[in-house]
Amino acid sequence: MSISETAGPRIGVDLGGTKIEAIVLDSQGLELVRRRISAPRNDYHATVAAVRDLVLGLERQIGLGAARVGVGIPGAMSRVSGLVKNANSTWLIGHPLDRDLADALGRQVRIQNDANCFAVSEARDGAATGANVVFGVILGTGVGAGIAVNGVALDGANGIAGEWGHNALPMPDRSENPGRLCYCGRAGCLETWLSGPAMSYWYHEITGLHAGPSEIVETAKDDPAAAAFVETYIDRLARGLASVINILDPDVIVLGGGLSNIRVLYDRLPEVWQRYVFSDQVSTQLRPPKHGDSSGVRGAAWLWPPDEQDTSP
Repeated sequence: MSISETAGPRIGVDLGGTKIEAIVLDSQGLELVRRRISAPRNDYHATVAAVRDLVLGLERQIGLGAARVGVGIPGAMSRVSGLVKNANSTWLIGHPLDRDLADALGRQVRIQNDANCFAVSEARDGAATGANVVFGVILGTGVGAGIAVNGVALDGANGIAGEWGHNALPMPDRSENPGRLCYCGRAGCLETWLSGPAMSYWYHEITGLHAGPSEIVETAKDDPAAAAFVETYIDRLARGLASVINILDPDVIVLGGGLSNIRVLYDRLPEVWQRYVFSDQVSTQLRPPKHGDSSGVRGAAWLWPPDEQDTSP
């Protein structure tokens, strides 16, 4: 009996701007093999070919037939045009990536936003295993989020569910209005306050010093100015997450991205967001990711539940 008959493996692909990573998971979520290649930047057709070759190479390596394939992208598929939109990897925009990959591989391919893949991974077998509603936050070079309900990604009517980073900072004071201009064309987006580069920018604005997030947090242990800045950052993040709790009321919020390694966030955020959540008690749990930067590629594989088969012709 073949691997596909006994384990129902799925292949997940994380299609990033600088690298493409793929993983094979068995029906229990056990990693069978993983491979990473450089992404062919600014070349859409080369990107499609690279994903095709990566998937076929993994299938040959493990002796699979045609496995089910899920792909996470830094954007979304438009419900109107059927083309990629909102992608940081701009060469994907305006192309029917799902159809082109399906043609290249000869099978249906599921595509989902990479932050949604992160949320699905942590909901399926990660830090939020068993939770009904999971909000997965990405705090890194940018700010994004995804929503998983009963282990399945929530798309929404427009395919943008969880696009948290491009909402305005809630309850801004005078010094926070109107905020910096975001690349999306609006001012004061959460991304302009909470991303790694934003944290460094605002720290420099206040102290005149250049430092990355981890250095800022380390300095805050002994420096009152840095400590005050970190507390301000936590308050802004708490306001942003409180607005999510007020609307979505998730069971678990999982932090991902580089800033998810800042331990003080897990101690302070649940204390601070109590000020802003419209409830006498906040039961939402805040947790670090179980799978770290592997959650995106694992979540892409989890776009196919183990017992669901590809019924496409």
